[in-house]
Amino acid sequence: MASHSLKELALLVDGNIEGDENLSIEGIAALDSASSHEISFAVSTKAADLVASSGAGALILPQGWPFEEKRPRIFVRDPYLAFARIANLFAQKPFVPRGIHPSVTVGEGCSINRNVTIHPGVFIGNHVSIGPEVTIYPGVVLGDQVKIGQKTVLFPNVVVYDGCIVGKNCRIHAGAVIGADGFGYAQGREGHVKIPQVGIVEIEDEVEIGANTTIDRATFGKTKIMRGTKIDNLVMIAHNVKIGPNSIIVSQVGISGSTKVGAGVMMGGQVGIVGHIEIGDGARIGAKSGVPHSVAPGETVSGAPAMPHRKWLRMVNALKRLPDMVRDIRDLKKRMERLENGKG
Repeated sequence: MASHSLKELALLVDGNIEGDENLSIEGIAALDSASSHEISFAVSTKAADLVASSGAGALILPQGWPFEEKRPRIFVRDPYLAFARIANLFAQKPFVPRGIHPSVTVGEGCSINRNVTIHPGVFIGNHVSIGPEVTIYPGVVLGDQVKIGQKTVLFPNVVVYDGCIVGKNCRIHAGAVIGADGFGYAQGREGHVKIPQVGIVEIEDEVEIGANTTIDRATFGKTKIMRGTKIDNLVMIAHNVKIGPNSIIVSQVGISGSTKVGAGVMMGGQVGIVGHIEIGDGARIGAKSGVPHSVAPGETVSGAPAMPHRKWLRMVNALKRLPDMVRDIRDLKKRMERLENGKG
């Protein structure tokens, strides 16, 4: 198991060390399960009791930690971010190329780097390009002219339809479908007339896509997911949507066609967004919101229909009082009727 000195970890997270900087750390774990060879972390002073009782050999603590601590420790501005960086360091495994399993079907005119691991039962269409250090798990289907960038991982049963592009260092989890037809029909006398979906999906570098998420190909042009965006499980992204860099899309979100989502946008679970609108850079959309109109950059909205978050909170608080208000109004109405009837 690879180990790292406390000094190495502090440099990684831009933290300040107190204690033995040469202490060897073999992993990272939760406060209640960490051993003397591991480092753990606390996000706030609410975890003070867990910190005191933890068996961790070293700690990541927020700056200004008010309690005495004798163990080696790293003080940082954002302990959760520091945890993520250190956890990634310990989770890294060297890529071991195993080549292409004999059971893999490979079409004509493909360009597949020798330094890959492609597991049994994969289907690769014609003129597919696969870069170095790519890992493709069983059951994956790649259509004709698909491109897969360096160090990308496709987990079991991922399907990438014809012509779609996946960048470098991407992770696409089991059952995701990239490039199925957009849902486009015109109504005619004979019924619904399908509009051919002749565009593609392009996924830029360092994107992660959760299990059973679907991203539809464009009617024309591209459905595009830009660099660094992270998409959770069971998300539906329709044709010609564009999602800006470093956005976060939580599970069960649905984004209708031709919507443009800016950079650094965050959407909570089960958000629904209509088509042909714009979500500005840095916008925040609360869970279960229904968004029928564009959202300005930096705005936070919640509710259905979505509205400024503080207004929605006031409405929710008023709704909680609604039964009492109805009772009070009913009582007032009865009193008014008695007064009008001269019964006092």
